Amino acid sequence: METRKYYLNLLKKYKDLEQIKIVTGVRRSGKSFLLKQFQKYLHDLETDKNQIAYLNFESFEFSPYRKAEDLYQFLKEHYSQSKKVYFLFDEIQEVEDWQRLVNALRVDFNSDIYLTGSNASMLSGELATYLTGRFIKIEMMPLSFVEYLNFTKQTKKDPKYHSLLLENYIRYGGFPAVALLDDLSIKENILFEISENIILRDVAIRGGISDLEILKRIVKFLLDSIGQSISVTNIVNNLTFAKVNTSKKTVSKILTLLEDAYIFYACDRFDLRGKARLKTTPKYYVVDTGLRNQLLGELSGNLGGQLETIVFLELHRLGFEVYTGRLGEKEIDFVVVKKGIISYIQVAYQLPKNTHETDNLLAIRDNYQKLVITQNYDDVGIIEGIPIIHVSDFLLNSEIYL
Repeated sequence: METRKYYLNLLKKYKDLEQIKIVTGVRRSGKSFLLKQFQKYLHDLETDKNQIAYLNFESFEFSPYRKAEDLYQFLKEHYSQSKKVYFLFDEIQEVEDWQRLVNALRVDFNSDIYLTGSNASMLSGELATYLTGRFIKIEMMPLSFVEYLNFTKQTKKDPKYHSLLLENYIRYGGFPAVALLDDLSIKENILFEISENIILRDVAIRGGISDLEILKRIVKFLLDSIGQSISVTNIVNNLTFAKVNTSKKTVSKILTLLEDAYIFYACDRFDLRGKARLKTTPKYYVVDTGLRNQLLGELSGNLGGQLETIVFLELHRLGFEVYTGRLGEKEIDFVVVKKGIISYIQVAYQLPKNTHETDNLLAIRDNYQKLVITQNYDDVGIIEGIPIIHVSDFLLNSEIYL
């Protein structure tokens, strides 16, 4: 399998730093493979095998060590407490009281610790108490478009050829196991298995959700409403209309679980006049458009929403703070911030005959970068000084524009 070089290089960069390295992200994004690649890198450096402890806690082999005390005793018996030991723990949240274990290893061993997990909640609670300021978070996402081209060995440079590949990327998404397949029916089967696994295991079981019907209805509502502002009340009303009884408390809990499992990202509103972040009615973007299309099936549609999702995910991947902007009655799809620099982005599958998209940007009275991203090559150009670029150009050359 093709190496996720960006993430592997981060682990190499952080090697031997005292902070614990925690790789999080949606299930099946490649975290386990990354940890195995880093293990190989350590071997290539001729690190003694007795100084590398790789344990995958989803493996039955390590099921006897899923309590902190048992695992600690096992490690103490098999690894030196004086020589440097590289602890590589895959899906560490399967270990009961793992936060206390990790802290003990940090204190009692000459250690360099690397963890993976599929839930954002592992970074809060007891971990934050034990390790405040002592861990580095690395969020691993499904393949970017650049990575997708590398994984699928696509080398042609014609921009319109990239556009065809982009359509396939949007349709089936960027999960590595899916991208590497050519057979479309197998792609869909793998996506179905991933979606069932994530929703059942990382949301329903972990969150104690017994009513799977409500959970799946909320997921589909969010998927069908991408690009729209959503509130808990919206969701409750939608379910009530469908004769499904629930409460705001239940809906709020499920939304938190979906975010914690990295299935959805909430994009908060930002009031450009008041310069204030608003927590009400965020937009929700799914972590992978292939997942969305598999779950919605023939009713997937909403090409504009899918394009908006692809742009949001790339901005998040690049490390930007991403908001949806409001300027009076005008909406700006994305307000992005990094190191104090602001950019404004509108996303349109194709530009309407009026100048609505650029008018909204021109209404912002400052000199920060303004940009329109489209999936229609005929719209590419410049309107009143605002660049209109094709989405594949943005995904391949984002550093030029932001």
